[in-house]
Amino acid sequence: MTHTIDDKQKLLARVRRIRGQVEAVERALEADADCGRVMHLLASTRAAMSGLMAEVVEDHVRSHLVDAEKHPGALDEEAVEQLLGVVRTYMK
Repeated sequence: MTHTIDDKQKLLARVRRIRGQVEAVERALEADADCGRVMHLLASTRAAMSGLMAEVVEDHVRSHLVDAEKHPGALDEEAVEQLLGVVRTYMK
């Protein structure tokens, strides 16, 4: 996944934020926080993970689906955008 190397610091920063969110869930559970608070934290953490996954999938599609140099004209940008739109919607 060469594209992840290019965005390594950005991706790691997102992972660190997600780690902080998971730790907040742990602290809430340890503190016997109300269910609403725990569910809110869980939903935020899930959304952050889905956002990270969507970003990696998008980078993967753009980087690996079709090599524009080897197959000029084979990449249908509209089809790529439609696919990525579906992926983004699914990941929410």
